[in-house]
Amino acid sequence: MSRRYKFHNPEGLYFVSFATVYWLSVFIREEYSTILVENLKYCRQNKGLELYAWCIMPNHLHLIYRTKDNYPEKVLGHFKSYTNRKLIEAINQNPQESRKEWLLWMMERAANKSSNVKNMQFWQHHNKPIELWSPDVIDEKLNYIHENPVTAGFVSNPEDWKYSSAIDYAGGIGLIPLDFM
Repeated sequence: MSRRYKFHNPEGLYFVSFATVYWLSVFIREEYSTILVENLKYCRQNKGLELYAWCIMPNHLHLIYRTKDNYPEKVLGHFKSYTNRKLIEAINQNPQESRKEWLLWMMERAANKSSNVKNMQFWQHHNKPIELWSPDVIDEKLNYIHENPVTAGFVSNPEDWKYSSAIDYAGGIGLIPLDFM
């Protein structure tokens, strides 16, 4: 992995973006997005996650965060590991999932191509952390996260996207309590 994509400052504020293997559109189903939302809440309450912004797209997730214990990679690793297991389990147990066999086959295929994954791989390995070192960079990434569903054509206004912190920044109350900048 490139030096550019590592957590160099343990106290830093980071923008991270990570995607499902093969960019599978899993989060088009509410029950799968709910698993991410609930685990972000858990990490805030129990793992020292300070969450400033977030957005779940159909096949990827954006976060702006830091950690209280100065281990941003550890908290992110916990989040990805836990949601990997829970999402694969949810897909496998969902009788309404018409794409079940195909999704599980794709995740098994991704695991077979990886030297450090045994059965199934849900997330791509890289996170692309970018330290946010100035107010201008913070604003740029915050706007990028919140405008992502608008740019993709899913909504007209950022605050209309249910799985995003944009509503909080527009004065409403979203799904996850935030640590505001």
